Amino acid sequence: MKQIKILCMALLLGGCTKQLNQVPQSTASQQAIFGSVQGLQLYANSFYDQTLPSMDNIYKTDANMSDFGATNSCPTYLQQGAYSSRNATGWSWGPLRNINYFIQGLATSPVDSADKANFMGLARFFRAYFYFGMVQRYGDVPWINKPLDPSDSALYGARSPRNLVMDSVVADLQFACGHLSLQTDPTSSQITKWVAYGFLSRVCLFEGTFEKYLDTMYHLGNAQAYLQLAVTSAKAVMDSSGFALYNGAGTATSYRQLFISNTPIAKEVMLAEVASQSLAVLNDANWFYTSSTYGNRFSFIRTFINTYLNIDGTPFTNISGHDTLPFLKETQNRDLRLSQTIRTPGYTRTLNGATVPAPPVFSYTYTGYQPIKWCLDDEYYDNGANNTNSICLMRYAEILLNYAEAKEELNPGSLTATDWTNTVGALRARAGITGGLTTLPTTVDPYMQAHYYSDITDPVLMEIRRERGIELALEGFRFYDLVRWGHAGLLTGGWNGFYVPALNQPMDLNGDGIPDVYFYQGTPPSNQVSTITYINVAPTANGVVNPQILANGTSGELHWLDNVPRSWSSYQTLYPIPYSELLLNPNLVQNPGWQ
Repeated sequence: MKQIKILCMALLLGGCTKQLNQVPQSTASQQAIFGSVQGLQLYANSFYDQTLPSMDNIYKTDANMSDFGATNSCPTYLQQGAYSSRNATGWSWGPLRNINYFIQGLATSPVDSADKANFMGLARFFRAYFYFGMVQRYGDVPWINKPLDPSDSALYGARSPRNLVMDSVVADLQFACGHLSLQTDPTSSQITKWVAYGFLSRVCLFEGTFEKYLDTMYHLGNAQAYLQLAVTSAKAVMDSSGFALYNGAGTATSYRQLFISNTPIAKEVMLAEVASQSLAVLNDANWFYTSSTYGNRFSFIRTFINTYLNIDGTPFTNISGHDTLPFLKETQNRDLRLSQTIRTPGYTRTLNGATVPAPPVFSYTYTGYQPIKWCLDDEYYDNGANNTNSICLMRYAEILLNYAEAKEELNPGSLTATDWTNTVGALRARAGITGGLTTLPTTVDPYMQAHYYSDITDPVLMEIRRERGIELALEGFRFYDLVRWGHAGLLTGGWNGFYVPALNQPMDLNGDGIPDVYFYQGTPPSNQVSTITYINVAPTANGVVNPQILANGTSGELHWLDNVPRSWSSYQTLYPIPYSELLLNPNLVQNPGWQ
């Protein structure tokens, strides 16, 4: 997005020698903005940076708070009594005023009506994007559809009902779908008609399931209408957009290529934050996922890793003794997305031009399941914001999952074998899975029911949820998926790692014959090897409770931070309005439970 804005600025300034008598662009006068398509484009490009997630946001969202993994500390939001309206943030309305100002000015713009409709569609898309984020976070929020002056009394109005705001969001997106003129974008960096349809499916799936599963709390009553619209908008993308799943690199690497490619893979990536070395638009994914000090040391937990199927399409947890398989064995013959999401045996990196084995590094990982999904393989990128890979904001894979879930939620049992083949089956086929690709599942996996969704008895829906978790891991969806399903309590689960058979035995994690980690209790071995990480898992260390232990004392799963309680209450489904905002505007009224 930033590249587009810079290029457009260059186009505007390129003609300055012939137009020195005009009002300078920096004044942003109405004539400069609304008098030409060029002015409209320049102003509209600012919405990208103001409204969409930043380059460094997406791959950190799930890492900062989800049930997927362990981090170096418990999130404040999950510590009882630690989060309140006094330290709440996020009640920011700056982008909305700019969008509404643009919408108001378009009404009198002299540009061609088709151009005007296109820019109106773009502005209303961004208004919908902004408001959807606010509704997810706060529920009822003031609906404001015009630019407000500091003295306007509407600045101090009450919150609008959620249904009114969400109906307005849908109306904005439907307008965008019908009026955006851009249908294809090889750069994957601009809002197209199909991005608008895709986002409409995301919005409606969220709201439809939120209203379905949380109806006893919020009594909103429009679940079916939203789910139907999620189905039709996702289907529009599937039928007419030209997007498809990328499989150009083969099943072993195609999935991961989507996340480490410098240029977005436009076949599947519908919208991205595009990296550019020349414009210094880079990200810090490697630094975040390899540093022991910079990031939060996010590591996947075994409970989630267990959800990856065997390569033949059967549940991994059906294997007798799966719970005591060591890392080398548990990572074999699995859904190939596992080896493209975490470090597994065979993973290598580049160090000073040489290819070197790269097992999990215990100066980073707490559990042994170290992410690689967004990380470049050359260690050059590990120390700073050096990453050149572009960051996906919307993929065709999400649209397939939106369609499958919304259709099954709308009318349980309505997803056909053909639907399954074209959605979940297609995703699993790309991941190398060989079984169950063209036939609907008929049995609920007891592991998924016991550890994740005890209320789900529909085997099709259960597998869609499994697939969504795996396919979209670390892409920023997980927290609000759990919220809308009524399962945010999963955020309080334990943080478990791989299985350790015994103490005082060096473990080779990638099968190259070189030990990588050694677990002991009390006094460390006297003759330590520099290539091995030594970890003390004694219940107490230096007189305090050890945050990293083995489940059975001298063997078992690694456990991290079992000594730090995590809690979730239903009122946390919505965030509190910051206390300072309530002082400025008493008409807002705080969300229940946060008083």
